Amino acid sequence: MGGYSSEVNISILSGNTVCKHLDASKYAVYPIHILKEGWFCKHADHKPIPVDKHDFSINVEGTKITFDCVFNSIHGTPGEDGILQAYFNLLSIPQTACNYYEAALTFNKRDCISVLKAYGIKTATNYLLNTGDAINTSEIVEKVGLPCFVKANKAGSSFGVSKVYEEEELEGAIVVSFKEDDEIIIESFLEGTEVSVGVINYRGKVMALPVTEIVSENDFFDYQAKYEGKSQEITPARISPEQTEAVQREAEKVFKLLKLKGLTRAEFIFHRGEPHFLEVNTTPGLSPASIIPQQAKVAGINLSDLFDNVIQQAISK
Repeated sequence: MGGYSSEVNISILSGNTVCKHLDASKYAVYPIHILKEGWFCKHADHKPIPVDKHDFSINVEGTKITFDCVFNSIHGTPGEDGILQAYFNLLSIPQTACNYYEAALTFNKRDCISVLKAYGIKTATNYLLNTGDAINTSEIVEKVGLPCFVKANKAGSSFGVSKVYEEEELEGAIVVSFKEDDEIIIESFLEGTEVSVGVINYRGKVMALPVTEIVSENDFFDYQAKYEGKSQEITPARISPEQTEAVQREAEKVFKLLKLKGLTRAEFIFHRGEPHFLEVNTTPGLSPASIIPQQAKVAGINLSDLFDNVIQQAISK
Protein backbone atom coordinates (compact mmCIF):
# COMPACT_ATOMS: atom_id res chain seq x y z
CA MET A 1 0.00 0.00 0.00
CA GLY A 2 1.07 3.63 -0.41
CA GLY A 3 2.86 4.47 -3.61
CA TYR A 4 4.50 7.58 -5.05
CA SER A 5 1.44 9.39 -6.43
CA SER A 6 -1.09 11.86 -5.03
CA GLU A 7 -3.35 8.93 -4.11
CA VAL A 8 -0.98 7.57 -1.45
CA ASN A 9 -3.38 8.13 1.48
CA ILE A 10 -6.30 6.49 -0.33
CA SER A 11 -4.08 3.50 -1.09
CA ILE A 12 -3.21 3.14 2.59
CA LEU A 13 -6.94 3.12 3.44
CA SER A 14 -7.41 0.40 0.82
CA GLY A 15 -4.50 -1.63 2.16
CA ASN A 16 -5.74 -1.38 5.72
CA THR A 17 -9.18 -2.61 4.60
CA VAL A 18 -7.56 -5.66 3.00
CA CYS A 19 -5.51 -6.39 6.13
CA LYS A 20 -8.62 -6.12 8.29
CA HIS A 21 -10.65 -8.58 6.19
CA LEU A 22 -8.09 -11.28 5.38
CA ASP A 23 -8.69 -14.50 7.32
CA ALA A 24 -6.09 -14.47 10.12
CA SER A 25 -6.41 -18.23 10.52
CA LYS A 26 -5.35 -18.69 6.90
CA TYR A 27 -2.88 -15.87 6.24
CA ALA A 28 0.01 -14.25 8.08
CA VAL A 29 -0.51 -10.65 6.95
CA TYR A 30 2.26 -8.04 6.80
CA PRO A 31 1.32 -4.42 5.88
CA ILE A 32 4.06 -3.08 3.61
CA HIS A 33 4.13 0.67 2.99
CA ILE A 34 5.92 1.53 -0.28
CA LEU A 35 6.67 5.25 -0.07
CA LYS A 36 9.10 7.70 -1.64
CA GLU A 37 10.94 7.93 1.66
CA GLY A 38 11.38 4.16 1.89
CA TRP A 39 9.76 0.71 1.98
CA PHE A 40 8.71 -0.48 5.44
CA CYS A 41 6.59 -3.12 7.08
CA LYS A 42 4.34 -1.31 9.55
CA HIS A 43 3.15 -4.22 11.66
CA ALA A 44 1.18 -3.35 14.80
CA ASP A 45 3.48 -5.51 16.94
CA HIS A 46 6.75 -3.93 15.76
CA LYS A 47 8.43 -0.64 14.94
CA PRO A 48 8.63 0.01 11.14
CA ILE A 49 10.82 -2.73 9.62
CA PRO A 50 12.77 -1.86 6.46
CA VAL A 51 12.15 -4.04 3.39
CA ASP A 52 15.19 -5.58 1.70
CA LYS A 53 14.57 -4.65 -1.95
CA HIS A 54 16.98 -7.33 -3.19
CA ASP A 55 14.42 -10.06 -2.49
CA PHE A 56 11.45 -8.20 -0.95
CA SER A 57 12.00 -9.66 2.51
CA ILE A 58 11.97 -8.33 6.06
CA ASN A 59 13.89 -9.31 9.17
CA VAL A 60 11.73 -9.73 12.28
CA GLU A 61 13.79 -10.19 15.46
CA GLY A 62 16.48 -12.14 13.61
CA THR A 63 14.10 -14.19 11.47
CA LYS A 64 13.99 -13.54 7.73
CA ILE A 65 10.42 -13.35 6.41
CA THR A 66 9.71 -13.88 2.71
CA PHE A 67 6.28 -13.77 1.08
CA ASP A 68 4.12 -16.25 -0.81
CA CYS A 69 2.00 -13.51 -2.39
CA VAL A 70 1.71 -9.74 -2.57
CA PHE A 71 -1.74 -8.13 -2.37
CA ASN A 72 -1.26 -5.03 -4.51
CA SER A 73 -3.43 -2.13 -3.35
CA ILE A 74 -1.28 0.74 -4.64
CA HIS A 75 -3.16 3.31 -6.73
CA GLY A 76 -0.92 5.06 -9.27
CA THR A 77 2.82 4.58 -9.63
CA PRO A 78 4.62 2.25 -8.96
CA GLY A 79 1.85 -0.29 -8.24
CA GLU A 80 -0.66 0.41 -11.02
CA ASP A 81 1.66 1.24 -13.93
CA GLY A 82 3.60 -2.02 -14.18
CA ILE A 83 6.78 -1.09 -12.32
CA LEU A 84 6.14 -3.23 -9.22
CA GLN A 85 4.52 -5.94 -11.33
CA ALA A 86 7.76 -6.31 -13.30
CA TYR A 87 9.82 -6.24 -10.08
CA PHE A 88 7.76 -9.03 -8.50
CA ASN A 89 7.87 -10.97 -11.76
CA LEU A 90 11.68 -10.91 -11.61
CA LEU A 91 11.54 -12.15 -8.03
CA SER A 92 8.96 -14.85 -8.89
CA ILE A 93 6.57 -13.52 -6.23
CA PRO A 94 2.89 -13.73 -7.23
CA GLN A 95 0.93 -10.47 -6.94
CA THR A 96 -2.79 -9.89 -7.21
CA ALA A 97 -3.04 -7.22 -9.92
CA CYS A 98 -2.66 -7.65 -13.68
CA ASN A 99 0.76 -8.30 -15.24
CA TYR A 100 3.34 -5.60 -15.96
CA TYR A 101 2.59 -4.96 -19.65
CA GLU A 102 -1.17 -4.84 -19.11
CA ALA A 103 -0.68 -2.52 -16.12
CA ALA A 104 1.47 -0.12 -18.16
CA LEU A 105 -1.02 -0.19 -21.04
CA THR A 106 -4.13 0.45 -18.94
CA PHE A 107 -2.40 3.18 -16.91
CA ASN A 108 -1.73 5.08 -20.14
CA LYS A 109 -5.22 6.36 -21.03
CA ARG A 110 -4.16 7.28 -24.59
CA ASP A 111 -2.69 3.89 -25.42
CA CYS A 112 -5.47 1.94 -23.71
CA ILE A 113 -8.17 3.79 -25.66
CA SER A 114 -6.24 3.27 -28.91
CA VAL A 115 -6.16 -0.51 -28.37
CA LEU A 116 -9.83 -0.79 -27.38
CA LYS A 117 -11.05 1.38 -30.29
CA ALA A 118 -9.67 -1.25 -32.67
CA TYR A 119 -12.12 -3.74 -31.13
CA GLY A 120 -15.14 -1.48 -31.51
CA ILE A 121 -15.26 -0.09 -27.98
CA LYS A 122 -16.84 3.39 -28.15
CA THR A 123 -14.88 6.27 -26.56
CA ALA A 124 -14.76 10.07 -26.52
CA THR A 125 -12.90 12.01 -29.23
CA ASN A 126 -9.45 12.97 -27.91
CA TYR A 127 -6.50 15.29 -28.51
CA LEU A 128 -3.01 14.55 -27.15
CA LEU A 129 -0.23 16.78 -25.83
CA ASN A 130 3.31 16.09 -24.60
CA THR A 131 5.47 18.46 -22.55
CA GLY A 132 7.01 21.01 -24.90
CA ASP A 133 4.35 20.71 -27.62
CA ALA A 134 2.93 23.91 -29.06
CA ILE A 135 -0.52 24.56 -27.62
CA ASN A 136 -3.03 25.53 -30.28
CA THR A 137 -6.27 26.12 -28.39
CA SER A 138 -8.39 26.75 -31.49
CA GLU A 139 -7.21 23.44 -32.99
CA ILE A 140 -8.06 21.62 -29.74
CA VAL A 141 -11.56 23.12 -29.60
CA GLU A 142 -12.14 22.33 -33.28
CA LYS A 143 -11.37 18.66 -32.65
CA VAL A 144 -12.98 17.94 -29.26
CA GLY A 145 -15.47 20.78 -28.83
CA LEU A 146 -16.56 22.50 -25.63
CA PRO A 147 -16.96 21.72 -22.85
CA CYS A 148 -14.09 19.24 -22.72
CA PHE A 149 -11.97 17.43 -20.14
CA VAL A 150 -8.24 17.99 -19.71
CA LYS A 151 -6.56 15.03 -17.98
CA ALA A 152 -3.11 13.86 -16.99
CA ASN A 153 -2.59 10.84 -19.25
CA LYS A 154 -0.65 8.57 -16.87
CA ALA A 155 -1.98 9.50 -13.44
CA GLY A 156 -4.79 8.34 -11.23
CA SER A 157 -8.25 9.31 -12.38
CA SER A 158 -8.71 11.93 -9.65
CA PHE A 159 -5.79 14.35 -10.04
CA GLY A 160 -4.82 16.74 -12.80
CA VAL A 161 -8.35 16.74 -14.25
CA SER A 162 -10.30 19.86 -15.27
CA LYS A 163 -13.57 20.46 -17.07
CA VAL A 164 -13.16 23.38 -19.48
CA TYR A 165 -16.07 25.44 -20.80
CA GLU A 166 -14.29 28.30 -22.63
CA GLU A 167 -11.29 28.27 -24.95
CA GLU A 168 -9.44 30.82 -22.79
CA GLU A 169 -9.56 28.36 -19.84
CA LEU A 170 -7.69 25.66 -21.75
CA GLU A 171 -4.11 26.80 -21.13
CA GLY A 172 -4.63 27.03 -17.36
CA ALA A 173 -6.15 23.56 -17.27
CA ILE A 174 -3.25 22.19 -19.31
CA VAL A 175 -0.78 23.65 -16.79
CA VAL A 176 -2.67 21.88 -13.97
CA SER A 177 -2.49 18.53 -15.78
CA PHE A 178 1.21 18.91 -16.60
CA LYS A 179 1.91 19.13 -12.83
CA GLU A 180 0.81 15.47 -12.61
CA ASP A 181 2.25 14.06 -15.85
CA ASP A 182 4.32 14.88 -18.94
CA GLU A 183 1.49 13.69 -21.22
CA ILE A 184 -2.03 15.08 -21.43
CA ILE A 185 -5.22 13.79 -23.01
CA ILE A 186 -8.02 16.23 -23.83
CA GLU A 187 -11.39 14.55 -24.37
CA SER A 188 -14.76 15.63 -25.72
CA PHE A 189 -17.54 15.94 -23.15
CA LEU A 190 -19.96 13.01 -23.26
CA GLU A 191 -23.33 13.89 -21.82
CA GLY A 192 -25.15 11.07 -20.09
CA THR A 193 -25.28 8.84 -17.03
CA GLU A 194 -21.85 7.85 -15.68
CA VAL A 195 -21.47 4.34 -14.32
CA SER A 196 -18.72 2.20 -12.85
CA VAL A 197 -18.50 -1.57 -13.33
CA GLY A 198 -16.29 -3.85 -11.26
CA VAL A 199 -15.07 -6.94 -13.11
CA ILE A 200 -13.39 -9.86 -11.36
CA ASN A 201 -12.36 -13.42 -12.07
CA TYR A 202 -14.44 -15.07 -9.37
CA ARG A 203 -13.89 -18.78 -8.79
CA GLY A 204 -12.59 -19.22 -12.31
CA LYS A 205 -15.22 -17.16 -14.13
CA VAL A 206 -14.92 -13.58 -15.41
CA MET A 207 -17.95 -11.70 -14.09
CA ALA A 208 -19.15 -8.12 -13.88
CA LEU A 209 -20.36 -6.93 -10.49
CA PRO A 210 -23.57 -4.89 -10.06
CA VAL A 211 -23.33 -1.51 -11.82
CA THR A 212 -22.86 1.70 -9.80
CA GLU A 213 -24.29 5.01 -10.95
CA ILE A 214 -22.14 8.07 -10.21
CA VAL A 215 -23.99 11.29 -9.36
CA SER A 216 -21.42 13.95 -8.48
CA GLU A 217 -22.28 17.05 -6.45
CA ASN A 218 -19.34 18.67 -8.20
CA ASP A 219 -19.10 19.32 -11.91
CA PHE A 220 -17.66 15.85 -12.50
CA PHE A 221 -16.38 12.80 -10.57
CA ASP A 222 -13.21 14.45 -9.20
CA TYR A 223 -11.14 13.74 -6.06
CA GLN A 224 -13.68 15.39 -3.73
CA ALA A 225 -16.55 13.53 -5.33
CA LYS A 226 -14.70 10.22 -5.26
CA TYR A 227 -13.10 10.32 -1.81
CA GLU A 228 -14.65 13.13 0.25
CA GLY A 229 -18.33 12.28 -0.03
CA LYS A 230 -19.20 14.84 -2.70
CA SER A 231 -21.08 12.29 -4.75
CA GLN A 232 -23.86 9.76 -4.64
CA GLU A 233 -22.85 6.28 -5.67
CA ILE A 234 -26.00 4.31 -6.31
CA THR A 235 -25.73 0.51 -6.55
CA PRO A 236 -27.45 -0.91 -8.47
CA ALA A 237 -27.55 1.95 -10.99
CA ARG A 238 -30.88 3.49 -12.00
CA ILE A 239 -30.64 2.29 -15.59
CA SER A 240 -32.73 -0.18 -17.56
CA PRO A 241 -32.05 -3.93 -17.44
CA GLU A 242 -30.99 -3.70 -21.10
CA GLN A 243 -28.47 -0.92 -20.32
CA THR A 244 -27.19 -2.86 -17.31
CA GLU A 245 -26.65 -5.95 -19.43
CA ALA A 246 -24.97 -3.92 -22.21
CA VAL A 247 -22.46 -2.16 -19.96
CA GLN A 248 -21.65 -5.31 -17.96
CA ARG A 249 -20.89 -7.23 -21.17
CA GLU A 250 -18.78 -4.29 -22.42
CA ALA A 251 -16.83 -4.20 -19.14
CA GLU A 252 -16.22 -7.96 -19.32
CA LYS A 253 -15.08 -7.54 -22.93
CA VAL A 254 -12.55 -4.90 -21.84
CA PHE A 255 -11.29 -7.21 -19.06
CA LYS A 256 -10.80 -10.10 -21.50
CA LEU A 257 -9.36 -8.04 -24.38
CA LEU A 258 -6.75 -6.46 -22.11
CA LYS A 259 -5.99 -9.78 -20.36
CA LEU A 260 -6.62 -8.31 -16.92
CA LYS A 261 -6.82 -10.13 -13.60
CA GLY A 262 -7.48 -9.41 -9.95
CA LEU A 263 -9.93 -6.66 -9.00
CA THR A 264 -10.70 -4.10 -11.73
CA ARG A 265 -13.18 -1.31 -12.27
CA ALA A 266 -14.13 0.23 -15.62
CA GLU A 267 -15.85 3.59 -16.06
CA PHE A 268 -18.43 4.32 -18.77
CA ILE A 269 -20.85 7.06 -19.78
CA PHE A 270 -24.14 6.27 -21.46
CA HIS A 271 -23.93 8.79 -24.31
CA ARG A 272 -26.87 8.74 -26.71
CA GLY A 273 -27.99 5.50 -25.11
CA GLU A 274 -24.75 3.56 -25.59
CA PRO A 275 -21.91 2.90 -23.11
CA HIS A 276 -18.74 4.83 -23.97
CA PHE A 277 -15.54 3.70 -22.26
CA LEU A 278 -13.63 6.25 -20.15
CA GLU A 279 -10.91 4.26 -18.39
CA VAL A 280 -10.15 1.12 -16.42
CA ASN A 281 -8.56 0.95 -12.96
CA THR A 282 -6.50 -2.18 -12.32
CA THR A 283 -5.88 -1.50 -8.61
CA PRO A 284 -9.14 0.22 -7.66
CA GLY A 285 -9.97 1.68 -4.26
CA LEU A 286 -10.88 -0.85 -1.58
CA SER A 287 -11.61 1.42 1.39
CA PRO A 288 -15.06 1.09 2.99
CA ALA A 289 -16.28 4.08 0.92
CA SER A 290 -14.95 2.67 -2.36
CA ILE A 291 -17.08 1.35 -5.22
CA ILE A 292 -15.81 -2.26 -5.43
CA PRO A 293 -16.73 -3.05 -1.79
CA GLN A 294 -20.18 -1.50 -2.40
CA GLN A 295 -20.71 -3.64 -5.51
CA ALA A 296 -19.46 -6.82 -3.84
CA LYS A 297 -21.93 -6.28 -0.99
CA VAL A 298 -24.86 -6.00 -3.42
CA ALA A 299 -23.60 -9.12 -5.22
CA GLY A 300 -23.62 -11.01 -1.91
CA ILE A 301 -19.83 -11.41 -1.76
CA ASN A 302 -18.22 -10.48 1.56
CA LEU A 303 -14.82 -8.78 1.52
CA SER A 304 -12.99 -11.70 3.16
CA ASP A 305 -14.18 -13.97 0.36
CA LEU A 306 -13.48 -11.35 -2.33
CA PHE A 307 -9.89 -10.79 -1.18
CA ASP A 308 -9.24 -14.49 -0.55
CA ASN A 309 -10.40 -15.25 -4.11
CA VAL A 310 -7.92 -12.74 -5.55
CA ILE A 311 -5.02 -14.23 -3.60
CA GLN A 312 -5.93 -17.78 -4.61
CA GLN A 313 -6.10 -16.68 -8.26
CA ALA A 314 -2.62 -15.13 -7.96
CA ILE A 315 -0.88 -18.09 -6.32
CA SER A 316 -2.52 -20.72 -8.54
CA LYS A 317 -0.82 -19.41 -11.70
